[in-house]
Amino acid sequence: MNKLFSQLLASSRSNTSNTGPRIQQRRGVEIKSARELKIMRKASKIVATVLKEINERVEPGMSTGDLDQYAERRIKEMGAMPSFKGYHGFPASICASINNEVVHGIPSAQRIIRNGDLLKVDTGAFYDGYHGDSCITICVGDVSEQAKKLSVVAEESLFAGLSQIKANNTLLDVAGAIEDHVKKNNFSVVEDYTGHGVGKNLHEEPSVFNFRTNDLPNITLRSGMTLAVEPILNAGDKSCRTLSDRWTVVTRDGGLSAQWEHTILVTNDGCEILTERK
Repeated sequence: MNKLFSQLLASSRSNTSNTGPRIQQRRGVEIKSARELKIMRKASKIVATVLKEINERVEPGMSTGDLDQYAERRIKEMGAMPSFKGYHGFPASICASINNEVVHGIPSAQRIIRNGDLLKVDTGAFYDGYHGDSCITICVGDVSEQAKKLSVVAEESLFAGLSQIKANNTLLDVAGAIEDHVKKNNFSVVEDYTGHGVGKNLHEEPSVFNFRTNDLPNITLRSGMTLAVEPILNAGDKSCRTLSDRWTVVTRDGGLSAQWEHTILVTNDGCEILTERK
């Protein structure tokens, strides 16, 4: 999920949940302590494990509801709670978005995964008061060359951005690296949604944007910041729209979309990928 996801939340029916993690008051950009980072590494490891297992088990004929049930069970088995379920009314533990669905796809037993689908799975885990957050794109079976390239470039653009993360660099350094790699490959960056800080809250300051802009604060990075970096790429135009379920976002032109995300820790000379799946 994304920082500007709050635009969707403004129209959702509830601001609190009886089942999901409590939403803390926003407190600006935070530097995490050694104790907090130890917990966040655990939360992020749970997310990485679940996504790795989902990637290995996805096959045509399964439903996105099957994946959601699996993710929730595994997150709980590892001592955490799903970050997404109940978050401002979201009904599931993962977002499962297929092909032209950009973000926030709602899993369902009726949504069957087909050979050739481009599936985005985004999930989070809330462990001992802190969140981890990550997203992968899965090429299901025999996908088109365009789908394969879009996923590869989306992941490459994530790592291009991560290569610019270190203390005293800025968010514009990160965004510029992402945008340049995307444009070089003739895809578009979705601008309606951004990455975000992450910690006690699933979404914290700052907005980690993936394109050059003067409309969002260009924060100077500091060691101890924890961020979710998550470029979203469209094969065609960057424009998106929200479906009548008030959650699922799709491309306006019907083209494919791909997303990759990691929760990371800013260090003095680079970043530590907390949701590393390897």
